[in-house]
Amino acid sequence: MKVGFIGLGTMGAFMAANLQKAGYDLVIHDIRREAGANRLAAGAVWADTPRVVAEQAEVIFTSLPGPKEVEPVVFGPDGILAGVKPGTAYFDLSTNSQALVKRFAEALAQKGAYGFDAPVSGGPKGAESGKLAIWVGGDRAVFDRCKPVLDAFGDQAAYIGPVGSATVAKLVHNMAGYAIQTAMAEVFSMGVKAGMDPLELWAAIRQGSLGRRRTFDRVTEQFLVDKYDPPAFSLKLAHKDVSLAVQMGRELGVPMRFCNLTLEEMNEAMNRGWENLDSRVPMKLQLERAGVAIKCDPAAVQAVLDADKAK
Repeated sequence: MKVGFIGLGTMGAFMAANLQKAGYDLVIHDIRREAGANRLAAGAVWADTPRVVAEQAEVIFTSLPGPKEVEPVVFGPDGILAGVKPGTAYFDLSTNSQALVKRFAEALAQKGAYGFDAPVSGGPKGAESGKLAIWVGGDRAVFDRCKPVLDAFGDQAAYIGPVGSATVAKLVHNMAGYAIQTAMAEVFSMGVKAGMDPLELWAAIRQGSLGRRRTFDRVTEQFLVDKYDPPAFSLKLAHKDVSLAVQMGRELGVPMRFCNLTLEEMNEAMNRGWENLDSRVPMKLQLERAGVAIKCDPAAVQAVLDADKAK
């Protein structure tokens, strides 16, 4: 199987290298030919355009910065669509827009080919070591056929659902991370200004309940299953804690926009009469605003957790 790889930047270069290590024949392209020097030295074939890549490869990967780079690579006059063959599978590893991945999947389907959104998570170190999560949306049967290729450069290639689904998962993951990062900056600045050494503060709090549990596993017992009674920790007690933290920040002159917004959400939930429910119940306010409902089967949620423990 000949594999096409377009985009040999920091992430792409490592992923392409791991494909070669696994024995796949590569045809490569990048806007800078020098970016492919190591891969060419290891036996890859150079293509002058994405179209030439598509003419030669059965499976194609792109690893590009974002939508504005992916668009011409797929739809340009010398793009993938211009050269793609029926039966080809194209996986975009970029963090992209859902609208664009659905559009290229539809365009490929008209030529008898298959388009997938397949964003990765793990950073450059993960790309180098092969410890990458690859979330894939598209045709399940074709994914299963191509999974050995994905396994060559990622240890957790997972089918998520129809095309576009993986992009949603990646954007939810990344947005959550950066929102948490912003909140961390607020609370650490408060803690240090209150007199704590940052290393000692970090060493202490990482042993608390938040530090000991995987971030996204915290939504399993209440939010995902829509069960806030009986509470694991009541809203009225959490409201007291957040009020004290915001008050400390105010006394120290530390701006805490995210934390004040958190207190506002808790105030609204308290005004609903939810003070004796679990402290995560303010999350329901956002579901109301978005017009969505979340209520997963507890057994299905537990099955996901159990499967993870078994790995």
